[in-house]
Amino acid sequence: MVIEAAEVSLLGNRHENQDRVRAVRADLATLLIAVDGMGGHANGARAAELTVEVIEKIFLAQQHPVFDPQGFLHLAIGRAHAAVVGLGAEMPVETRPRATCALCLVQDDSAYWAHIGDSRIYQLRDGEVVDQSRDHSHIEVLLYDGAITREQLASHPMRNYVECCLGGDAELPKMTVSRRKSLRQGDVLLVCTDGFWSPLAKEHLVGLGSTDGSIDKNLRALGSIATQTAAPHSDNTSAAALRFGSSRPRS
Repeated sequence: MVIEAAEVSLLGNRHENQDRVRAVRADLATLLIAVDGMGGHANGARAAELTVEVIEKIFLAQQHPVFDPQGFLHLAIGRAHAAVVGLGAEMPVETRPRATCALCLVQDDSAYWAHIGDSRIYQLRDGEVVDQSRDHSHIEVLLYDGAITREQLASHPMRNYVECCLGGDAELPKMTVSRRKSLRQGDVLLVCTDGFWSPLAKEHLVGLGSTDGSIDKNLRALGSIATQTAAPHSDNTSAAALRFGSSRPRS
């Protein structure tokens, strides 16, 4: 399996980068990780760092390809949640560290997703977004219920409120684990924090799959567009991506 992968993480107009992203490679599988430490809570950066550490360690301890991909993703998020809960065990519940998380496991000709919160996963093919994760956010619930329109999303006063996340209460929060996603040569998988996807239009996102540049070059260009579009209030802007079956040499 030939994989071309890249990561980008930009500070934006913030004092601290509380995002963490990683593309972790094994011989027969690759795991993309995007974690957004929630800035309104203590130790958001440490929560994100710990989440990546826990998930990467579990992934590398697996035999590859992973025998039970969905079970692995559920276990990894559960272990990360427990670790972040432990980080804030002595703090008042309202200030405990928290984070959102998105994972994409690629092996054989398949992808498997899992996420919690509003960090997203996209699958791009032939200049189109063919699939994307659905946020665990209050406005996503309102949109699904027909209470607001898609045009109202960007200006809604609760657009930054997530329904669930890692950390906080010890009870395992709601997560979404996908079924198998079939991959074709040239498909691009993207995991990203809301500071990356929120300022970008769909026509920007599909540019990630352009063969005019490498995944690394394209991803960095999108990160710059996102921070410039959202300035002077841009968030931490982070993503990891891969091109499946790339003819380019591994980066």
